[in-house]
Amino acid sequence: MADYYQILGVSRSASKDEIGRAYRTLAKKYHPDLHPDDKNAKAKFQELQQAFEVLNDDQKRKQYDQFGPEFEKFQGGTGGFGGGTGGFGGFGGGTGGFGGFPGGGGNWEFDMNDFFGSGTGGRGGFDPGDFFSGLGGRGRRRHRAPMKGRDLSQSVSISFEESVIGTEVEVTIRNGSGGVKTVSAKIPAGIEDGKKVRLHGLGETSPNGGPAGDLFLVVTVRPHSCFTRQGNDLLLSLPVTISEAVLGAKVMIPTPKGSGALNIPAGTSSGKKLRIKGAGVQAKSGAGDLYVEIQVNVPKSVTPEEEELLRALDKRYELDIRSGIKW
Repeated sequence: MADYYQILGVSRSASKDEIGRAYRTLAKKYHPDLHPDDKNAKAKFQELQQAFEVLNDDQKRKQYDQFGPEFEKFQGGTGGFGGGTGGFGGFGGGTGGFGGFPGGGGNWEFDMNDFFGSGTGGRGGFDPGDFFSGLGGRGRRRHRAPMKGRDLSQSVSISFEESVIGTEVEVTIRNGSGGVKTVSAKIPAGIEDGKKVRLHGLGETSPNGGPAGDLFLVVTVRPHSCFTRQGNDLLLSLPVTISEAVLGAKVMIPTPKGSGALNIPAGTSSGKKLRIKGAGVQAKSGAGDLYVEIQVNVPKSVTPEEEELLRALDKRYELDIRSGIKW
């Protein structure tokens, strides 16, 4: 007997979601209604069905992993998968696709919308328990597995500073019955504009007893008047005077960690960037740096005395600073 994990093409450590996705993909590929004249497809579909029913059940999967394909011999009953005389052997007896099965008794309808999920907005799917529940006994009705409620999204606006250091916001939620409640949501440090924060179980309630959906907060970050962000690095454009740029200076600047002193070396030109390591965004992926771009503030007008001093300075340092500029 082939290994159930190999049949579905998944590893032995695969999650139930991975097993479900693999099963749905292969089941659509080999479904007998799509290959009415292909006996191999019918057999492959039965094989997929049997593998999925075992691996999708936590208890059966545990026993299968422990005892292998013969695990049912170690259970208390002898019913196997079918629970009756029909088992899996009734695929050939119907005259209209899945219309009837020998040994099962009665007529059973199979809605392809249930299998392909086209009638439920993509949230439905084929539940093997629904379809095969009628093969092993008479009179048992179909039941649909509980579905998760619909996910919801809501916008939330935070400041640039809050996006860097993290914050907590109050969110007002309306439930399906029209009630309103307010919950607190933590926004992690380092979140970027447009990213989402997931609040588990705060979406719509399930229509048939399943878990509630989730609420996704779509974060909008308001721009800062002085700082910009590049990844986890911050950029600050800092104006300095001519004398500070020429002579050097120590100035105080704001950072996410508070105010700090920045040493401006003598002879600093406009456009030069000075780095403060680790003073950027404190994200899970690591701390960024703060880059301070120097902008020399040139006065628009000077007094006669200042003009005389500047001309004297030019004469003292007669340099052809444009000698290398050529076409």
